Amino acid sequence: MFYKHSNEGKVAILIAYVDDIVLIGDDCNELEKLKGKLAEEFEIKDMGALKYFLGMEFSRSKEGIFVNQRKYVLDETTFLVSMVSQFMHGPGLEHFEVVYRILRYLKGTPGRGLLFKSQGHLQIEAYTDADWAGSINMVVRSSAEDEFRVVAHGICDIMWIRRLLEELKMTGSSPMKLYCDNKATISVAHNPVLHDRTKHVEVDKHFIKEKIDNILVCMT
Repeated sequence: MFYKHSNEGKVAILIAYVDDIVLIGDDCNELEKLKGKLAEEFEIKDMGALKYFLGMEFSRSKEGIFVNQRKYVLDETTFLVSMVSQFMHGPGLEHFEVVYRILRYLKGTPGRGLLFKSQGHLQIEAYTDADWAGSINMVVRSSAEDEFRVVAHGICDIMWIRRLLEELKMTGSSPMKLYCDNKATISVAHNPVLHDRTKHVEVDKHFIKEKIDNILVCMT
């Protein structure tokens, strides 16, 4: 990612990945100049407003920007169908089960995504769930360790986003919000007294507590 700030407080941003380029910003003049320079050096095609990038699909509305991976999901499903179709002349029960899983996946997954609402501010929010991919029958080595590790990683991620926004001179609201689905983890994170059973997550716990005390993050 490359960016340029103007004396008027505007910015032009170039994001490049291999041969895909995204231009964004509020400095329209600089963006036009940049497109001209790129056209002089490379053979490029202006695709208009951003719709696809790195397997993600973008759509805009009055509510905000909706991002999903429908195209990526469908491309992946095409591969799976080609694999299972090799057994269409002599299918077994296991092949039918694979087909049913593909159909269930197609019914419930492709249209799902994230809506980044237009709310007039840059409040950074994150959601953590240590057992998102877990099973009710799965035995985890330590729920406290898993929860604190995921929360600590979540804080690192939103701090990186905050630094990026500050570098782009787009300061977000403070504190950043971190949503956790485990009430015990939230309580221990705010409590300066360590419980014996959580000493093995002392580093993560102190890291989280430090960010809360510095009003960088609030947990709920």
